[in-house]
Amino acid sequence: MQADLVVTVCLLEKYFPPSFFDIMIHLTVHLVREVKLCGPVFFRWMYPFERYMKVFKGWVRCRRHPEGCIAECYIVEEAVEFCAERMLDDATTAGIPESCKSTVRNATTPLSGATMISVYGKELHQAHLCVLQNTEDATPYFTEHLELLKLLFPKFSKNRKWLKDKQNQTFAEWLKERVSNELMFANNKVSETMRWLAGGPKNEVPTFSGYQVNGVDFNTKERDNVRSVQNSGVFLQADAMQVSSARDKNPRTDDMDFYGVIRQIWELDYYKFRVPILKCDWVENVRGIKVDELGFTLVNLNRKGHLKDAFVLSTHVKQIFYIQDPLDAQWSVVVRCPDRDYQGADEDEELEDIEVEQQPFNATMPSIETFDNIVGDEPSSYMRPGDEGIWIENENGSHG
Repeated sequence: MQADLVVTVCLLEKYFPPSFFDIMIHLTVHLVREVKLCGPVFFRWMYPFERYMKVFKGWVRCRRHPEGCIAECYIVEEAVEFCAERMLDDATTAGIPESCKSTVRNATTPLSGATMISVYGKELHQAHLCVLQNTEDATPYFTEHLELLKLLFPKFSKNRKWLKDKQNQTFAEWLKERVSNELMFANNKVSETMRWLAGGPKNEVPTFSGYQVNGVDFNTKERDNVRSVQNSGVFLQADAMQVSSARDKNPRTDDMDFYGVIRQIWELDYYKFRVPILKCDWVENVRGIKVDELGFTLVNLNRKGHLKDAFVLSTHVKQIFYIQDPLDAQWSVVVRCPDRDYQGADEDEELEDIEVEQQPFNATMPSIETFDNIVGDEPSSYMRPGDEGIWIENENGSHG
């Protein structure tokens, strides 16, 4: 790199006048040697001191005596901090309110008012099936129902795709009848969760334009369109059935990456509790996702797929961002961000500034080939034991 920089500067001298080559252009020649001797630049840059200078500038009230203003304000700030920490133990100090701290840690709260909609038919059935598939107590019922389908339809007992589609169509009604029959016996082993899930959710569904999950704010695409921030992009790595063609009767199951945007945020009401769920527009995996030669993942948000499986639990997705490709406006570059995790924080612990971990310094340039196998941090799927999403207790706790 050092030799390339020197050659590049020499080539620039053929096209630019001498006045162009100031001290900043010459500085590039010494950057490589400086990194070798001093290490990464973020260990020695002056940004923190420059930001603190801005604080000093705000303390100046008299321009004739700026040093005196800064000294007086600094003494007052030190005195207030000393009194707040040492003398006023029972007083409430300024800062983030306790209500906001608990909200961040609990991470189960809407960010907007609710809009009630009436949902019936296939759409409500898809949302209900998504909750059942991610409930650990329902796993034995799925296995029992699949064995029953093989007995009732021996002709299709080896057709995995047909069995999966048939189970998705009939499982909810079969579960409702199965649990009702089991509750007739006094010594039944039906859990409290399955009693309420088997009955199905209410048709009146509250929807939100924003929701906070695990310290992350999720917005619908409609809300993002009128805001300067982007919080509607989601990523999911799930265990999905891959079919090569319409005639494929034995598809294989493997992990797949799904990219999409949030269209609606629902809270399915099961009378005793509510389950936040996201309705997304997913990108088609075949023609809507590609990886360029540099390892960047690009998606075409206009190519929508997985229309029969649009719902996902809010705890199963990770937030991502989309940046429009400057070379082709139809494609967007996927940008992943670190998770903001407040779980396990103590009650008296103060929320510190969120720090993004820097990558360890490496003296060698990374190979471009290593970017071809980028995946998510941890694999997640639609059906994961021990991860049932967020369950919100209703205030009344009774039918209504």
